[in-house]
Amino acid sequence: MRQIISTTKAGSGHWVGDGFPVRSLFSHMGGGDSHDPFLMLDYAGPQYFEPAKKPRGVDAHPHKGFETVTIVYQGEVEHGDSTGEGGVIREGDVQWMTAGDGILHKEFHSRAFTARGGTLEMVQLWVNLPARHKSAKPGYQAITDAQIPVVDLPDSAGRLRVIAGDHDGTEGPARTFTPIEVWDLRLNAGKQVELTPPEGQNVTVVLLEGTATLNGAESLNGAAVARLDDKGSFTVDASTDVKLLVLAGAPIKEPIAPYGPFVMNTAAEIHEAIAEFQAGKFGAL
Repeated sequence: MRQIISTTKAGSGHWVGDGFPVRSLFSHMGGGDSHDPFLMLDYAGPQYFEPAKKPRGVDAHPHKGFETVTIVYQGEVEHGDSTGEGGVIREGDVQWMTAGDGILHKEFHSRAFTARGGTLEMVQLWVNLPARHKSAKPGYQAITDAQIPVVDLPDSAGRLRVIAGDHDGTEGPARTFTPIEVWDLRLNAGKQVELTPPEGQNVTVVLLEGTATLNGAESLNGAAVARLDDKGSFTVDASTDVKLLVLAGAPIKEPIAPYGPFVMNTAAEIHEAIAEFQAGKFGAL
């Protein structure tokens, strides 16, 4: 059985731009517990927005040295970046963006969602890249809900969507630089599931909604996070209907030098990234 290393509750909320009211469930910027290879996870919403004429969101900004993964549960987000990629991320869709050697992007509520109003709920996960891949060519994976395989859990316990990695032979569509599992799980009230991520991978369980117990011992009430070690299986018992993410990944075990939208290995590399951005080497929008 995987041991539970720590549990934390979501912090106080803040706004990213004028479109994303988020709570940080964990972050590499705060020090302390490491979720290697995962850097940060922000949970936006659920938040109702009145109809409007101008899309709310975040205008062009840079990233370098890692990847962003956006999962939309409700509402619609429109993305554009300096590689020329973009589009609308709808309910159930996932955007997997590789910042790599440097990218500019912007994120707004879609024009249709802005006009009609509604509830926005999404998460954004930052995934670290090892030093050998921090200079990777920037890229974008638009993964629709229909492309994500769904596994029905035993005993009608719920369902599991495999976004990345593998669950009992079902592979997710996301391409990753290092071994990573991203499982989007719904568990019905009164049901249990036993999950076995690959040996050697650190595990982070992100409970977004509901109340559940891990390993029959640790109660979590969403929004909350539990860190588990890298060996064996673990169980989730749902007291209510629950919505959670299981993140597992092979640790990179490299130093992290973070500075706002850049995550490198050394301070010198951060200074270089800033200079490259200021010189316009991340392209344009």
